[in-house]
Formats: sequence, structure tokens, C-alpha cells
Amino acid sequence: MSECLLSPLTFFKCLSEDTRLKTLLMLSVKGELCVCDLTDALQLSQPKISRHLADLRKCGLVLDTRKGKWVYYQLHPDLPAWARDVIKNTANYNDEYFSEALANLSCTSC
Repeated sequence: MSECLLSPLTFFKCLSEDTRLKTLLMLSVKGELCVCDLTDALQLSQPKISRHLADLRKCGLVLDTRKGKWVYYQLHPDLPAWARDVIKNTANYNDEYFSEALANLSCTSC
């Protein structure tokens, strides 16, 4: 992804939903999570999590990797520096916003 492909408008629209924002913040802290981790953390159904992950993938914010029967997600490595900084700073200065979700992570393999 080239930096010019991700506009600020697209980026902030993708972040404008609670589930997508919390997912990105958790990925910035944990590095990589599978769908089952996110369902536990956010207390949402697998189809709902998968739909939001598909939106994030479509925006170019996350990258998925299949490992066996599970799909793992991480922040897209080609994310522009400005976008990565927004996500990292939001996570660093707003831990109370997603601390419950982090606490819900089972930290076990799916």
C-alpha cells in the first residue's frame, strides 16, 4: 500500500465504529490476534467480528494470515507512518477505552 492510497477521510471513517477502533487498538498493543481472541475480548459473535475485520482489511488497515484453521490479524505493515502514529498514540493515551477488552483476552491458543 502506498501512503497516498490511504486518505485521511478513509482512515477516520474506518476508525469511526467502536468495534473497529478497539480492534485496531488491541492489535497495536498485542501485535497479532485471531478472530477467536477478538470474540472473547469484545464479547461479540464471530460473524460480527469477521464483518468488522473485513471492513478493516478493505480499508487497508489490517493484514490477515491463515495459520491452520485460524486467521490471524495484525496492523498492515505498509500502513503509512502518520496512520500508525494515530493508532499507537490513541492506544497509549486512552487505555481506559479498551482496557476491559484487553482484560477479556483469554491469552490461549484457539
